[in-house]
Parts: sequence; structure tokens; C-alpha cells
Amino acid sequence: MAQHLLETDGQVCPFPLVEANQAMDQIPSGDELVIDFDCTQATDSLPRWAAENGHEVTSFTKRGAAEWTIVVKKA
Repeated sequence: MAQHLLETDGQVCPFPLVEANQAMDQIPSGDELVIDFDCTQATDSLPRWAAENGHEVTSFTKRGAAEWTIVVKKA
């Protein structure tokens, strides 16, 4: 299993979700996508997107006042 970093800090919603969806298409099943983001709306939309697509959220951490990292394992 490999991890792939997607850095979306500074991008407004829905771009972190759009980029996460595109990045997920490029990685093998079982790999993890590590998404750094600072868009508050994505704290809801990214976990929901993962669940709706059958992916597993393996980690969700707050990095700062309004920065988060979510790790999603591809189904």
C-alpha cells in the first residue's frame, strides 16, 4: 500500500473535492490518498464523498486553526 499526497490548502470549495475525486481515479485500489485542505465545507463533503464511493476514511486530523488532513483508502 502506498500513500499519495494531495495538497489543496488555499483552494476554495468545491475544488478540494473535485481534485480528490480526480486523484482517486489515478491510484490503485488499497492505496491511500492523503488530502491536506483548509476549506471548512470540505470537513463534511470529503468524508461524505468517501462513504458514498465506498472508500474508507482511515484518519481525519486537524492541523491548525482551520487546516485539516484526511486520509482516504481507495476501495
